[in-house]
This record gives sequence, C-alpha cells and structure tokens, in this order.
Amino acid sequence: MKQTLIVIVLLIASVSSALGWFYLNSKSRSPQETKAQDFLVVKGSSASAIGDKLEKEGLIKSSLAFKIYVQATGKQKSILAGEYRLLPSYSLFKVVGQLEKGPLEVWVTIPEGLRKEEIAEKFINTLGKKEDVAATFRQEFLSETKSKEGFLFPETYLFPKDASASAVSAKLLATFDKKVDSKMKEDAKSSGYTLSQLITLASIIERETKTPQERPVVSGILFKRLANRWPLQVDAALQYAVASAKCRVQSAECKWWESLTKDDLEVASPYNTYKYSGLPPAPIANPGLSSISAVIYPEESPYWFYLHDADGKIHYAKTIEEHNENIRIYLDK
Repeated sequence: MKQTLIVIVLLIASVSSALGWFYLNSKSRSPQETKAQDFLVVKGSSASAIGDKLEKEGLIKSSLAFKIYVQATGKQKSILAGEYRLLPSYSLFKVVGQLEKGPLEVWVTIPEGLRKEEIAEKFINTLGKKEDVAATFRQEFLSETKSKEGFLFPETYLFPKDASASAVSAKLLATFDKKVDSKMKEDAKSSGYTLSQLITLASIIERETKTPQERPVVSGILFKRLANRWPLQVDAALQYAVASAKCRVQSAECKWWESLTKDDLEVASPYNTYKYSGLPPAPIANPGLSSISAVIYPEESPYWFYLHDADGKIHYAKTIEEHNENIRIYLDK
C-alpha cells in the first residue's frame, strides 16, 4: 500500500512537472515585441522541422512543445506550406492558430503540358480565389497570355493569395527566359527554325511523350517528317483544336484533352496535323525544360514512327509495315 502511494505521488509529481514545463514553454517568447516576422513553411516540412525553425527564428520557446502540441491535437495536418507573418509576442497556441488559418503566400505547382486555360484554373483553385474574383482573374490571365502559350514555364511558384493575373503571367514568362538560357537560345538558331516554332514542337512533344529518355528520339522523328514534308500526324495538336472549338467560352468544366474520334480526324483546322503538313501555327501547351531541350538537341535514329501501348511504353518503327504491326500487337486488343 505504501509503495503504491509512493508511485501515485511520483506520477502526480511527474505529470505536474510536465504540465508546468509545457505551460511555461507555451508562453510568448517576447511578450513586448510588436515587429512582425515573415516565416516560410516549406512544402513537405514535418512538424519537427517547422518547430525547429520557429524556435531558431525566435518565434516560440520550445520546438519540442510545438511538436507535442500539434501531434497530440492533430493540428499538424492543418498547416499549409507558404509564407506567414508572425509576432514573437504570440503564444504557442496563437502561432499554431495562425498556421492553421493558411499562409499569406502559397505554393502553386504548374505541371508540364498544360494549356493556359488549365494554368488559370490551377491558380484560381490554389490561391483560393472566390467565384466573383475568379471570373475576373480568369479573363485577365487569358487576355495577358493570349499570344504566350508555350512560354508560361511549368514550375513550383510561391505567390501571395491576392496575386493579380498580370503578376502571375509576368512571373511565368520571366521564369521561361531564365530557364531557357542564352546558350540554349543560341544553339536553337542552328536548327533553322524560330524559337516560337521550336516551342510549338516542344509543346507537342510534351503531350506526346512519357519520359525524358524518349523525347529527343521523338523530336528527331518529327523533325524528319517536317523535312520530308510529311504530315506530323500527332493526336495532341488535334486535341487542342477540338477542345478549343468546344470550349470557346472558357470555364473550369472544359475538358481539354479528350480522346479523339474518327470524325475529329476531318476537322478543318491548321492544328489538324493528320490533314495538313507542317507545324501548327502556335504552341498547344506549355512544355517543360526536358521537352524544350529535346527540340534544340534532337536525337537521330532510323525510326519514322512511334506509339505508346496501354502501359505507356513507347514502341518505335522504321517502316509503315513495322508500325502497322506494332498497332496490331499493342493497340488492337
């Protein structure tokens, strides 16, 4: 009985000590400080990493107290990546509350191969634009980028939630100029094509290929077709034309890359590369650096044809007979 009482007393003392420690470490680190600090939560950061950074930057007393609190309450799931403005006078609970509200700036990831309309929706959704603001943002972004398809560089960006369409488009265009450096632009001149024409081909390759390894090979194939006045015969360009006709009034519900039908092959559009030879008049999407590099540095091969099977694996062919056999083996199932 005496031993049990001792254990209970020690347990109460330990719990009291732990609660006292947590209480002290949940208090404001600098109660009188009124100068706000910018604090960045990096995408994918753990609760431990966020706590360590908060303590290091003088915004909380203890990273351990932060970790215990957010994990015990499940609040770590509510913390979003982005830029916050915090005061050293905030308590631990106030800091976590601010992180739960969401950042002043958020990360927006633009994948390779999207049309400008899809990019607009990415920003509207990720920046949390409300319906009335979304309509204005969409209209302004599409107006700003009307002739810029292909040059809106796919990347992960950090933007204020209230970023304007003009600021967004300017940043994407500036990133293109930064990523496609002067050497690449100089090397591109030897192709005999303008940069705009090369980006048009790069946008097709972005939509037509699956891996970085196959892009230079497909690029070489398409360049050979162009040089020999063959039609390019690529689905992606025709998908662009079909979707553009169906979605003349752009909305979030538009489906931009639907599978083609036999009737689609007869569409009278310069983007119909089954019906018309040469390059389409402009890019069909916004390619990444791998596809842009592939058109500047294409790989020669004996192939003239390619297709992807149901698993996404590419199969090349030197002749139309080989290509038809690949169709029979990999697609006619």
